[in-house]
Amino acid sequence: MVLSLFLIIMQIQAKAYDTPNDDGSSITIIWKKDTNFSKIEVLRSLNATGEFEKVYEANGRDTLFLDSQIQSKTAYYYQIRALGASAEANSDVIGPVKAIPQIFDSSRINIFICIIILFAAIIYYITRARGGKKLYVRKIPAITAIDEAIGRATEMGKPVLYVPGIMDIDEPETIASMSILARVAEKTAEYGTPLYVPNCHAMTMTMAQQVVKESATRAGRPDWYNADNIRYITDDQFAYVSAIDGIMVRERPATNFYLGKFYAESLILAETGHSTGAIQIAGTALPDQLPFFVAACDYTLIGEELYAASAYLSQEPVQLGSLKGQDFGKLIFIIVIISGVLLRLFGWNFFTNWFTAQ
Repeated sequence: MVLSLFLIIMQIQAKAYDTPNDDGSSITIIWKKDTNFSKIEVLRSLNATGEFEKVYEANGRDTLFLDSQIQSKTAYYYQIRALGASAEANSDVIGPVKAIPQIFDSSRINIFICIIILFAAIIYYITRARGGKKLYVRKIPAITAIDEAIGRATEMGKPVLYVPGIMDIDEPETIASMSILARVAEKTAEYGTPLYVPNCHAMTMTMAQQVVKESATRAGRPDWYNADNIRYITDDQFAYVSAIDGIMVRERPATNFYLGKFYAESLILAETGHSTGAIQIAGTALPDQLPFFVAACDYTLIGEELYAASAYLSQEPVQLGSLKGQDFGKLIFIIVIISGVLLRLFGWNFFTNWFTAQ
């Protein structure tokens, strides 16, 4: 009986270590499974010779415990107690073990490499753009139609209406809309066509006024600029839309631009503009509103085309370089996805397993 108990005691093997790739909030304890025991207790202490307290109890099939009730950078000692029908055994004291925060999660090295590739592509293309290299960006029909739409309004002697969305200037769609507004304002100033820009927020109005004023100066027509045409209406969603509908009905603009962030008012605006016979160019990054613009407008910038249009019209090196870099990154990821699918079909899983997020 003594020999049997001695053999059982020798079979209790355990170790504890800092849990890898975490924020220093846990310690992992593992032990070797033994069918002679039906219950396992994990004991913990702050001192190797001090009193141990039970922190976890498991059945004989478990072999791992993640101790998260600890303090980071504090030394702990552990011991495993195994209980069976006719025997009890303890492991050696394990420790000291400290939980240290990890700066980098090595299990996500694949994500890190993807980010590095994307940022390298963006920086490369920005550098090329700043160096004077002309970057090709495919033409978007809605953008090429801007000059034609403004020219039509000029020939008809009617104004142009530009709606920059209903969100404030801190929204990406509104910022992109301001870049497109600069192009529209420059053309309307060049042709001497009135431009109305109703705004839903005071900060957006201030930005729009500055953009239109600078565009008029670039076109050599500073006298054309009229601050009263770029006004604040209200920040109430449907009151703002009602005011714009009133402008459409009264002023009968020949060209309407809806570029920015829109919600339920998108169809109201597009239908009213369509009823007045205006050429309408719309664009938003919200997928839920795109069907309404596509159905009621002549041209629609779909999703990220709104941001691409901003870079295309401004020809600003940072925007162009970012656009080209992101497109290059997408191309790389598409190639990776296709390669993973093909390799998976042939039963080679190492490639897809490497890209699995942990």
